[in-house]
Amino acid sequence: MLWGASLPYSLKGVSTVPTVIACFAAAVRAGAGRSISTRASGRRASAALAVVAAALLLVGLTTAGPAAANPKYASIVVDVESGAVLHARHADARRFPASLTKMMTLYMAFDAIERGRIDFDTKLPVSKRAAAQPPSKLALKAGSTIALEEAVLALVTKSANDVAVVVAEALSGTEWQFAKDMTAKARELGMRSTTFRNASGLPNSGQVSTARDMATLSIRLMQDFPQYYDYFQTRNFAYKGKRYNNHNRLLKRYDGADGIKTGYIRASGFNLAASVVRNGRRVVAVVFGGRTSRSRDDHMVELLDRSFVQLASWGVPEPDRLPPRNPMRPSISLALATGEGTQERSASDSGLGLVSRAEAARSSDAGWTVQVGAFGRYDQAQLAAAAAAMRVPDILNGAQVAVQPTAHRGDTLFRARLTGLQSRTTAVEACRRLERQHSTPCLVVRNGA
Repeated sequence: MLWGASLPYSLKGVSTVPTVIACFAAAVRAGAGRSISTRASGRRASAALAVVAAALLLVGLTTAGPAAANPKYASIVVDVESGAVLHARHADARRFPASLTKMMTLYMAFDAIERGRIDFDTKLPVSKRAAAQPPSKLALKAGSTIALEEAVLALVTKSANDVAVVVAEALSGTEWQFAKDMTAKARELGMRSTTFRNASGLPNSGQVSTARDMATLSIRLMQDFPQYYDYFQTRNFAYKGKRYNNHNRLLKRYDGADGIKTGYIRASGFNLAASVVRNGRRVVAVVFGGRTSRSRDDHMVELLDRSFVQLASWGVPEPDRLPPRNPMRPSISLALATGEGTQERSASDSGLGLVSRAEAARSSDAGWTVQVGAFGRYDQAQLAAAAAAMRVPDILNGAQVAVQPTAHRGDTLFRARLTGLQSRTTAVEACRRLERQHSTPCLVVRNGA
């Protein structure tokens, strides 16, 4: 009989380090009370200690965060309206996007529709190369056609690789050219760390992206093509007598979920980009590297739950109140464009000086202001202005964030402004960079206007 068989605590079901340590201590006490006088007894004691040590190592691995034991892991959660980053872990580390790639394939298709190149009824030809793609697929036959709307539904639900190549060849002639076009569009959207090599997300060592870039793409899909975004809510799709269910189980599992896409290849693990609306707030979250689809979904639910609790705690600030700190991080990461390699700071940490309209007016009526939007809530305007300042820090780091209420059709809107710029040239350059590099609407205003 092994010495460990007489331990007063069983290791079965142990899930915490303190419990295992208690078990270890009990084992030592039990051993100390015996006479271990033979080599066999010593070997049994060593074996038991090895078992407990292994258990300690296992507990260390199971209680560590997902990134600690999983090099494929990355995640980000973004409050869409303000651009506030509510959570980020390895958000700028390059990962394999797998079928999240198809979000860009769909973006390109929607863009082509808006430009009048094709429409949902357009019949897309199926080439031999498209038909030969590995699963997941619709098993399209070479020489056949598929309507664009059917293609869109197949990409959203079935994540069909053969359909992705059909769309690529229809829009760019070859999938290789389409991948180049996708990469160019990614740069235009601000996805600086993404490179595409194919339209489907099938394995390619050069096809990489980041959690932050995929969150950017998710948001741009809903902002640039709101008329088509509801396709991502499709639960199932019927094609030629077969019904295909959406791989995104979060649509059924999580209240308020309305998209957006799953992905998996062996090199990436299980990926998910999700969008959820609750209490008037939309959150986009991206998780890379799940070990199983279930564990990925469980982790996504945990991130979303914590993020909505955090947002609920913010409420609507009273005038002159700073937005509350993110309880999950040292300070609120205000800009989606803020890289993980840079220091993440709240507006109050960065010297931006969140001020009220009255304080801004007292400072000076001279100089220039940039306005980056008008919002229905004070805190939304405050965060939007601070986010804009952090996107162009070399120009706007010394500016003051001023939220200016104004009447509009019986309601109150809050203008998000950055004041205290010394020249119109400076203000114009700040707006130019916000618009071109970050797609942030911007208006130059003389102080006091």
